[in-house]
Amino acid sequence: MNVVIAIAAGYLLGSIPFGYLIGRWRGVDLRSVGSGNTGAANAFRNLGRRWGLAVAGLDIAKGVAGALIGRALTDDSWPIAAGAAVMVGAIFPVWLRFRGGKGVAAGGGVLIGLFPIASAILVPVWIAIVLLTRITSLAAILASIAFVPLAWLLGYPWPYLLLAAAMAALVIYRHRANIARLRDGTEAKLEFRRNGSANV
Repeated sequence: MNVVIAIAAGYLLGSIPFGYLIGRWRGVDLRSVGSGNTGAANAFRNLGRRWGLAVAGLDIAKGVAGALIGRALTDDSWPIAAGAAVMVGAIFPVWLRFRGGKGVAAGGGVLIGLFPIASAILVPVWIAIVLLTRITSLAAILASIAFVPLAWLLGYPWPYLLLAAAMAALVIYRHRANIARLRDGTEAKLEFRRNGSANV
């Protein structure tokens, strides 16, 4: 029963559409602007830096919370199921007819909760890539590619490696249109304004 509760809690936490809620509060429906996603990257572009960071922080927090609930309620390898449920909820939220974000921030929270050593390496790398290139999709894709071999090198057990592979594959799949634009050199970059907002 605890396993079912942990997985359900993970999914429902992941499904909380912080980007959509903050966007509507600011008078913007993120589903109708930019990429149409309700995640942090689209919020950053269309709501400004302050609110984009707020969405990112809340999405990361729900990933951490879901992972920690899984660790508290279950044992062995079951916490990874709760972590996976968080990411599925973020991408396919029940409250928004299963149309959410790309799961990067929520997945980062799961990474922090279940892979603390790997996250201490990958999160700064992700931030560095964003700051250097101003392309959030590139940072997400590269971090996802590095996730599995890093987890393997750090000695995580095979169920965790399977979760790492599944999370990485899902993130990359959700970025397939971005990959095409990166190949063509047309992927949008973040541009920061002095007033604290961001645009592309």
